[in-house]
Amino acid sequence: MEFEGFDWDGGNRDKCQAHGMPLAAIESVFGAPVTILPDKANPSGEQRYRAIGTTSDGRKAFIVFTLRAFGRGMRLRPISARFMHRKEVLVYEKAYPDV
Repeated sequence: MEFEGFDWDGGNRDKCQAHGMPLAAIESVFGAPVTILPDKANPSGEQRYRAIGTTSDGRKAFIVFTLRAFGRGMRLRPISARFMHRKEVLVYEKAYPDV
């Protein structure tokens, strides 16, 4: 999935940080191998995705995001982000042992 940076504003910045995940940690997930799955359809019709990956400091993270047009490219707009719980990490590592 290709994108040209992140789309942050007061709305998504505050919501993502509400779960204690710094913006730099969210962005770092996309700098390493990440599992991306489609998310449920949302009422606005916007296509959303779920990302599961590892932050630069080694913690597993779960991020919901969308892609937004920006100039000639796309920017990744995080909608919600949190660190994964231990049980979630175990399930994820079993399902995706190579990531």
